[in-house]
Amino acid sequence: MKFDITTLEGKSAGSVELSDEVFGLEPRADLLARMVRYQLAKRRAGTHKSKGRSEVDRTRKKIYKQKGTGGARHGAASAPQFRGGGKAFGPVLRDHGHDLPKKVRALALRHALSAKAKDAGIIVIDDATLSEPKTKVLLGHFGKLDLSSALIIGGAEIDTNFGLAARSIPNVDVLPVQGINVYDILRRDKLVLTRAAVDALEARFK
Repeated sequence: MKFDITTLEGKSAGSVELSDEVFGLEPRADLLARMVRYQLAKRRAGTHKSKGRSEVDRTRKKIYKQKGTGGARHGAASAPQFRGGGKAFGPVLRDHGHDLPKKVRALALRHALSAKAKDAGIIVIDDATLSEPKTKVLLGHFGKLDLSSALIIGGAEIDTNFGLAARSIPNVDVLPVQGINVYDILRRDKLVLTRAAVDALEARFK
């Protein structure tokens, strides 16, 4: 699969051959859905918590006598049916993450890359660097490339000026190649890969 390489200024910079084993698969929606669910579940903090009847600060004294009132028998004001009592079966601290085999995660990433390639949503650029951290300058480059919603994947390290210029632009994410993931690929319209990112991805899945 052959892709043209362009510069940030929109000029041609040659072409690159992308592996069909990484960018030419027939996308499977079930794999992508499993991977997105896995990622979003792991992101959940799980810190929502309510107090049960053993945790609320209320008296443990029997609230009224056992017999003769004509009402139900109660032993403590901390019971869930009373105002100020503990919550029955409320949320507790927990980890929402679940397991997904490593091979499935790797395959899902290849299918996400293939899905973008199939939809003509991949742009390969020569390099993602700026001489100065100017958002206005970077917006001008994005206008030439027709980028309004994009995930930009650089090499092992992101150029400091480029990262500073891009961080205040809405709907634009910039990640090093080791941070590439299925959820961020799918949530943006375009996937922008630098030449270094392409080489790293090819080596990763070789």
